[in-house]
Formats: sequence, structure tokens, C-alpha cells
Amino acid sequence: MSQHRASLDIDRKARAYAPVLPVAKQDAKTRLGHFEEIYLTYEAEIARAEASRCIQCPDPAPCVLGCAIGNDIPTALRLVEEGSFIEAANIFRRTSPMPEICSRVCPQERLCEGSCTHGGGVSLQPIQIGKIEKFVIEYQYATEGIPLGEVEPDTGKTVAIVGGGPAGMAAAERLRRLGHAVTVYDANPYPGGLLLYGIPAYKLQKERVVKKIEQLKAIGIQFVANTRIGQDIPLQQLADTFDAVFVGTGASVDSPPRWDGADLHGVYTATEFLIRCNVPVDLQPPALAAKGLPDVGHHVFVIGGGDTAMDCVRSALRLQHALGYSLDVACAYRRTEAEMPGSKSERVNAQEEGAKFDWLTAPVRFIGDEQGTLTGIEFVRMTLGEPDESGRRRPVPLEGSEFVAPADTVVLALGYTPDSLLGETTPSLTTTRWGLIVIDPVTGKTSLPNVWAGGDAVTGPELVGTAIDSALHAAQSITEYLRA
Repeated sequence: MSQHRASLDIDRKARAYAPVLPVAKQDAKTRLGHFEEIYLTYEAEIARAEASRCIQCPDPAPCVLGCAIGNDIPTALRLVEEGSFIEAANIFRRTSPMPEICSRVCPQERLCEGSCTHGGGVSLQPIQIGKIEKFVIEYQYATEGIPLGEVEPDTGKTVAIVGGGPAGMAAAERLRRLGHAVTVYDANPYPGGLLLYGIPAYKLQKERVVKKIEQLKAIGIQFVANTRIGQDIPLQQLADTFDAVFVGTGASVDSPPRWDGADLHGVYTATEFLIRCNVPVDLQPPALAAKGLPDVGHHVFVIGGGDTAMDCVRSALRLQHALGYSLDVACAYRRTEAEMPGSKSERVNAQEEGAKFDWLTAPVRFIGDEQGTLTGIEFVRMTLGEPDESGRRRPVPLEGSEFVAPADTVVLALGYTPDSLLGETTPSLTTTRWGLIVIDPVTGKTSLPNVWAGGDAVTGPELVGTAIDSALHAAQSITEYLRA
């Protein structure tokens, strides 16, 4: 063995044994008093020390393979270790159009960090890749302001983007940087989609989304708000007007409830609840802005087990500060914690903040008084049977286990489906019976000649990084089409 290889192995062994340096977060009592981000940002020397734990795996590095958009994480970590923070930020920006977003909202424990060699090695603690990424991007903002980057000369080609969420923003930025004129149409009063109207501010502060939109405007992207394509403007009209169209409308329609009493006062969809809790009034759709904060009683149940359910639980707990009285907030889930699809760290945060969990519990009906106001929920206990099509054990009701719990407020976090409007109003656009847009899996092209699609409108609810990746592939295909 050469001396160089021996020293490298010794260095890797030392790095593998180095303890993790986690980012601090505010204590539960403090963070319940506001809707601001709860995780602090690394200080420079701590970030360098944490980055130095990277053993620089040979290509292809597991963390890169685990990243939805293929960030060159080893190079970025090496630069952070050296103190070259701006250069590291630009490495992330080379493949990610919104590292300020992904560093906060991606479930790193299931992606890059979940693939990290350290996670299965001696330390059993993956490198805090997401928190390091957040640090270098915040450092860049503080040092250089909003980075505008390069935009190629105008091509004379025009592209319409339908939807201003993660997929739409990613496609818009990539296409604009390639020199095309880009206009984004969004149904909401302000762009951002899920990032603004779905993810709570304590995970992703709204200022970061607004700054991202400002960056996109500064490089020449036009935004048209309060315009629902398929209703205000036909999709076919856009296709006839622009050289190309990208559809990234997401999956933002709440799955319908199947229980009696779902129309009672005090029963909320996750979307309405989160918008009214988290979004500044001047950015909310007028119909919701007029209602103010949700009318929440002392006994709150959230039905569901994904990340949206945790968002609703933790938002409800924060309402205590504004309302001035305590809330009993519980999440009812029909399986056990082992089957929950959401982030474990989010469940831990919710438990720290006072949330309760009723495992193996499913609603039967919602109970109301003569005025149509929710007063309680009839639940049934469940047991787990054989695995279903998802691979998880199927919940089976236990006969005779029904019981009634008092409830003033219920939030239904049952998942999301795409808006079927485009398919219903555009006969030549091929969609599935669930409303998903059918595309060529390689190019992202739809059944309309100059229309592409990506993100949750195609896949159903998925990760932000996955939506971005599909949008970037579609943008490349669009550019090849425009250059032909």
C-alpha cells in the first residue's frame, strides 16, 4: 500500500469516528410563541468542522445518488471545510435552482443524508448536509445579496409556465437563463405554490420564497397572478400564443373526506387551515383572507399521518399564543408510527411541542349539534392485517371498539390530488382517471404538440426535489424543441 493511500485511509478513519455537530433548535416553549423557523443556522467554524467529517467517497458518491437533483455534495463539503463558502454555495446552485428552499424542506434523512456512508458506519450519524447547504446559501445572501447569475442572450422564443410552484419556478428559471422569454401564470395572488401556501413558516420562512421570486423577476421572468389556466384562459390559447408551454400546476386539491359530518362547522381541509394559520393576510386568496385565523376550540384532532398532518398539528399548537388559551392537539392515525409516511424529525418536533398521537385509530363519523357545529368524533380502534398494495400492513377495524371523543376542531390531512380542470377543459390533453397529466417519461411532452408538464401534476404528491428534477428535464427538452 502506498504511503499516500495509507495516509488517506487513516484520515478517512479519523473522519468516520468524528462526532456529529448538529444544528441547534429553539426549545419547544420558545418556538410555540411564533411561526418563525425553529432551526438555527451553523456558525462558520462549526459548519467547517461538520463538513470535515466527509470522507470524500469515490464517484459515484452515495449522497449524490441519494439527492433528487444530483447535487455535487462531496465537492461542496470539501469547499466548506476549506472555508470557501461562496464557492460551495455556487456548487449547489450549479444543479439546484433553489438551494435556499431545498436545504430547508427536503427530507434529507431519506435522501442525501440517508445515503451517507456515515449513517451506516462507525458514527451512525450522517453528515448534516442540508444544514450545511442552508449555511452556505445564507452566507452568500449576507455577503453578496440576491445572486442573479448569468442569462444567455435573448433567443426570441417565448414560453408560458402554468403554475408558480416548485416545478414551475424551476422550469421558468432554467428556460430564462437559456435566453427564452418566460411568463408564469399562477392562480394565487402571489407565486410560490406549495412553498408559500402549503409549507409552514417555521419550516420555510416566507421571506425566503419572496426573495426567490424577486430573483426570478430580476432576471426578466414575468408573473401573472390571480389567473387560473383552464378557467380564465384556455390552455389551448396559451399553446397557440407561445412557442412552448410547461404545466406545473402541482397536486393541491385536498382529497375528499368520506365520513358523515365532514361539512360541520369546525371541520377544515388541510389547505385552508394552513393558509389561514401561516400565510400573511395580504398574500392569501381574498375568500380566505376575509375569514382571519381559524376558529379553533380547545380539543383539536388532525386526521392523517404524513408531513401535511404534522404541519397541521404543529400549526394548531402555535395558535395557542395568538388565541390566548391552551389547546389539546392530537393526531389520529389508523396505523402505527412505524407505518407513518412522514418525516420522523417532524413527529419528534410535534411531540416536543405537546402533540399527542392516537395510533391505530380511525374516524367513523363527525358529530355535531343542532346548529351544525362539531362537538365530537366517533372513532374505531384498528389492528394491522396483511400488507396492502403499498407494502404497509392494512388497517382493519376492531369490532365493538368504537368510542366518542369530544372535539371542537378537526383538520383533514388526507393527501392531495391534482386539479382536474385542465384535463376537463382541454380535450386534446391526455390525463389519467385521477387527473394526472400523461407525459413522455423521457422528454416530459404531453399529448399537445408544444406543451410539456412535470412535477406533482404528473406524478401526484411527491418531494419538492423530485418536482424540480422533472421540471429541469422538461426545460431541456423544451430548449431542444425551440432550437430545432
